[in-house]
Amino acid sequence: MSGVSIKTVEDDEAGMRLDRWFKAHYPGLQHGALQKLLRTGQVRVDGARVKAATRLEADQSIRVPPLPDAVAKPAGGGGFESEDKRRLREMTLYEDDTVLVLNKPFGISVQGGPGLKTHIDAMLEALRDKRGQKPRLVHRLDRDTSGCLVIAKTRKAASDLARSFRSRSARKIYWALVKGVPKPRQGKISTWLRKAEGPEGEKMVTARHGDDGADHAVTYYAVIDQSGQRFAWLSLKPVTGRTHQLRVHMADTGHPILGDPKYFNVENWEFPGGLQNRLHLLARRIVLPHPDGGTIDATAPLPQHMLQSWRVLGFDPDRFDMDELEGAEEGA
Repeated sequence: MSGVSIKTVEDDEAGMRLDRWFKAHYPGLQHGALQKLLRTGQVRVDGARVKAATRLEADQSIRVPPLPDAVAKPAGGGGFESEDKRRLREMTLYEDDTVLVLNKPFGISVQGGPGLKTHIDAMLEALRDKRGQKPRLVHRLDRDTSGCLVIAKTRKAASDLARSFRSRSARKIYWALVKGVPKPRQGKISTWLRKAEGPEGEKMVTARHGDDGADHAVTYYAVIDQSGQRFAWLSLKPVTGRTHQLRVHMADTGHPILGDPKYFNVENWEFPGGLQNRLHLLARRIVLPHPDGGTIDATAPLPQHMLQSWRVLGFDPDRFDMDELEGAEEGA
């Protein structure tokens, strides 16, 4: 059994509910047990009785009463390198005290779903800090999309980064391999998208302005290289961030992304020899304001299945520097 301890509310915990503060710092403490401690006045903030929904302020003092040893152990206290932590370290493209950028592998979901036990959000439990803070997702990638995934390591960073994505000040560049060669070679795709139920489950479809649930979606594209008229390597720049946006937009132009299980629907199509039937879409680069000032600029390498396709088709991923790609997209 632990003794009484006094904890100080950190700056980035300001505005947090008291029960959520306990959940972050003492995940083993059940909600009912916390309610009992609050009712009996054993938990106090700046010496006063409080409720579970009380909002905390920076530098306040929280009285934590004696807790069973299994509960009193703060979150993130393990000193060994867990398997999840090791895998996350291998995925890391960029890291500092407040931000983490991962190279998300093909086939791993960002968040959980039916039948999913392994996903990035669950793996982030291994990175809880000494104060119990778990890194937070601030945007998403589809399960089969590889590449740059931004993670916030503090509540303030999560708020600031989320604001950057909402305000569209985050610049995202994707690479894709598509069927055929778009004409013109640079362009803008602007449509309305909505969710629809089909024989293969839920998917996004093109809609009309004013349709129920329809959202505007804008994508710029540029052809970087091509293999005859059969395949093209594209740079894609989504202005908006709708579900499956790039995949739907390319399919609607008649140039679906190779290996797309939902939107590649070409009759009598045979997958080319030497290429793997996996989604050929990479979140190649992300540039956005850093919460502490300056800029985050991260680039992800081609995943193995895309690198194999690039070699088979004679594409050189190192041929174009990022300034050239930026110029192509801005001119689209």
